[in-house]
Amino acid sequence: MSDNSLPSKIERLRSIWLFAECSKKELQLLERACDEATASAGTIICEEGHFGRDFYMITSGSAKVTKSGNEVARLEASDHFGELALLDHQPRSATVTAVTDVELLVLPAREFTSVLEEIPTMAIRLLATMAAQLRRADEAAYE
Repeated sequence: MSDNSLPSKIERLRSIWLFAECSKKELQLLERACDEATASAGTIICEEGHFGRDFYMITSGSAKVTKSGNEVARLEASDHFGELALLDHQPRSATVTAVTDVELLVLPAREFTSVLEEIPTMAIRLLATMAAQLRRADEAAYE
């Protein structure tokens, strides 16, 4: 980046809890695999029912998650989404829309599997994240 005061892609990756414990070598692998993207406020980043091809990590801004038109969550910097569609090759389970201008790191599907194979600890952290999401959904269903 031209402005040295802005965090590097590796620093932004490390700020995402999923990658916080990755080694420098692992972060460099992720850095090469990820693309940078932006979404203006109001832009749909991924849409429920459509097949997904990317895993997203928010590095700044916020987004809302909706299912069947109802808001179910808010995402902020260091949150991620899109892993389910990549893992099970099914349509997206929710729509994610930028609430503010959002900066993202995007891990394309073709790179996703390679990164999981190269960084087994990330696969374990993804499983933990998915288990926590399932637990929250289960608890919400019984409230």
